[in-house]
Amino acid sequence: MNSIKNRIAKGLALILPGIFLLGFNIGTGSVTAMAKAGATYGMSLLWTIVASCLATFFMINLYSRYTMVTGETALQAFRKHIHPAVGIFFIVALTTGVMGSVMGVMGIVADISFVWSKSFIPGGISPIYFAAFYIALVYIIFWKGETKFFERTLAVIVAIMSAAFLVNFFILMPPPVEIFNGLIPNIPDVIDEQGKGPFLVIASLIGTTVFSGLFIIRTTLVKEAGWTIKDAKTQRNDAIFSVSLMFVISMSVMAAAAGTLYPEGLGLSRASQMIELLVPLAGKMAASIFAFGIISAGVSSQFPNVLMLPWLLCDYNQSPREMKLPKYRIIVLLISLLGLVVPVFDAPPVFVMIVSQAFNSVILPLTVGSIIYLGNRKDLMGKYQFSLFTNIILTLILAFSVFTSYIGINGVLQLI
Repeated sequence: MNSIKNRIAKGLALILPGIFLLGFNIGTGSVTAMAKAGATYGMSLLWTIVASCLATFFMINLYSRYTMVTGETALQAFRKHIHPAVGIFFIVALTTGVMGSVMGVMGIVADISFVWSKSFIPGGISPIYFAAFYIALVYIIFWKGETKFFERTLAVIVAIMSAAFLVNFFILMPPPVEIFNGLIPNIPDVIDEQGKGPFLVIASLIGTTVFSGLFIIRTTLVKEAGWTIKDAKTQRNDAIFSVSLMFVISMSVMAAAAGTLYPEGLGLSRASQMIELLVPLAGKMAASIFAFGIISAGVSSQFPNVLMLPWLLCDYNQSPREMKLPKYRIIVLLISLLGLVVPVFDAPPVFVMIVSQAFNSVILPLTVGSIIYLGNRKDLMGKYQFSLFTNIILTLILAFSVFTSYIGINGVLQLI
């Protein structure tokens, strides 16, 4: 019995960093973007998810390789080998984006819960109560202060989220031929209800998947796991596990919307609308499963969101990541309380999410450019210096990230 437990514990330890990344990456912003794309364009933009996941996998591996070779995290490398201001920029920009994300995520989760509660309680339960409950839940778990505890809790929530979206996929999936056709790169001619066409939707799909904070935090997890270049295969397998689940969950959400809302021409303007529209189209069970998936996605993304600033500060200052210190508990509490902004002031959560993602689109080109510079320094990487092929792929990702940033910023300016 003990040997079985040890094997399970050892296997879980190998995938916990990947699960943490998955919880970080798949949040309500991702779910909303995927559902929006599926409702408006069917499965025709599935190729965008494939391209985003491949770029994410590539970047995860390169940032992980740098840490395994040098023993330095991303922020430490920026501070030491580029300029301290670059490290500070990433801390400020990522924290600003995360603060907006905390507000938007909790607003969407509270709104989803409110709409869902109407199906069994007349008038529903106020979004404020749901927001307060989820904030308290995340903070109580944080109070334990152990990284492994965060990761294991996150593993349970991610498992629930994955199961919910997969079940929904099989209930609501469109014809298989549509899914396969979506793998062929194309720009649909359909114009959405806001008259902006598919480009902003493509930018949002990429922006929610190829996230700079993911790569920077990954180096911290790699260093904490004690992985060196000898563990390259373990790291790669962990990244494959994480990115594969990213793709499956993202595709499931897009397919659920494409199989129900797209044929009806209903579109999607807010996440909770999915619940309202799914009830008459697919029944209460499908709507409840989808709601459970979104709530799990929101709660799972809140863990790394509220931990982002303390972890970045510890990383930059090369200090122990002791989350039980009063200063970190206060920082996490203040960031967590931002989750009350949307339900208290009745702010539009999707708008808040979009604005926060604008910061991410600005950071991405610098994130790609930084790893190009670091990875090509022979004095740092030695025989593991980036190859010509790696540099070509990185240049393509850099060019595409600049283009995506342009589209995303223009889109946000139009909304403002």
